[in-house]
Amino acid sequence: MVLIRRVDTSLESAVALLTWLQLEILPHDTLDDITSGAWWVAYVDGTPVGFCAIRRSSRWSNTGYLCRAGVRPKFRGQGVQKKLIRVRERYAKKIGWNWLISDTFENAASANSLIACGFRMYVPSKKYAGEGTVYWRKRL
Repeated sequence: MVLIRRVDTSLESAVALLTWLQLEILPHDTLDDITSGAWWVAYVDGTPVGFCAIRRSSRWSNTGYLCRAGVRPKFRGQGVQKKLIRVRERYAKKIGWNWLISDTFENAASANSLIACGFRMYVPSKKYAGEGTVYWRKRL
């Protein structure tokens, strides 16, 4: 069973865990700013298996940006990513946001999880990521 807990990023232990998870799961990416936004960690039998984050969109005040997520390879294909999307959706609704946005780059599994959670592709008026990026949004 997957247990997802929000983490307090002011704690050194939380920063260390999220840094380790990012390096473990996304070794070729730049570390994301752990002090910005809200972060969660997914656990299976007490073992950290994934993480996710959300922050307010820099363009729209009533919109959350699913900025970071990942699941350790051994635990992929078990619905963890969808649970991480849904926890951020509940959080966004609770604080009154009307939209969620995200993006993917050459990641069919993440795109499929977003689609399964009700996200649809869109083209932003000003693209904010590199060529080949697919943009997603969902009205809450």
